[in-house]
Amino acid sequence: MSPIITLTTDFGFKGPFVGVMKGAILSQLPGAVIVDLSHEIPPHWPIEAGFWLARSYACFPAATVHVAVVDPGVGTRRNIIAGELDGHLFLAPDNGLLQPLLGRPGARCHRLAEDWRARQDWPVPSNTFHGRDIFAPLAAGLAAGRFSISDIGPPAGELVPSLLEDPLCSEQEIRGTVVAIDNFGNLITNIDAGLLTRLRKAEVLAGGRRMALCRTYGEARPGEFLALLNSFGVVEIARAEGSAAEGLGLGRGAPVVVVNATR
Repeated sequence: MSPIITLTTDFGFKGPFVGVMKGAILSQLPGAVIVDLSHEIPPHWPIEAGFWLARSYACFPAATVHVAVVDPGVGTRRNIIAGELDGHLFLAPDNGLLQPLLGRPGARCHRLAEDWRARQDWPVPSNTFHGRDIFAPLAAGLAAGRFSISDIGPPAGELVPSLLEDPLCSEQEIRGTVVAIDNFGNLITNIDAGLLTRLRKAEVLAGGRRMALCRTYGEARPGEFLALLNSFGVVEIARAEGSAAEGLGLGRGAPVVVVNATR
């Protein structure tokens, strides 16, 4: 099977950056299958990149290399890390993006050593495009099996923590946060389905509204707000045939509370 490399960035598509990064990978590994996980991460927001990667990587075969470049510190002395979990490989700057994943039991993580990088036959890195100059050849080499994560540098030690705090849970409520907004204006939270088992019957509070927890979008009439467990197993707030984000005036970071239904 051809090596698979996924890309998650905040590059967008206004310019050649995504294409150039793919070209740099293919120059090192012509047979690679490159999958765009997302290039629409909000600029400088590694929280969302890590959130989606943690909930998407298992859809790919083992040995896939997942590259996430949301890197406000590009060109500085921030570390680049390579990790392994469940047979998958991960590359990202050490800015909290991968900590929720590589902080799990069984994960291992190494830091890219500058002296090792300098010995590779790679371009001299620019100060502003490490996706092309470092992450691309590093991903290609790992996917091709030319080296392992333990070859590139020492164990990473403690990673920079994620800026996204875990939900606060009690017997009566779960307090979480909107992490992402999809193309439909749905508000996607960090409240996982497993947390709801502590509640008898759940309702969701957000933007001054109380919403029933539904099974499908079709259970609400057009224009009504609802909450449900989405395909990634987290609480989502939607508006039937409309945008919950616009209708509620909420964005990333907005608080969401799940409580026991009053009736």
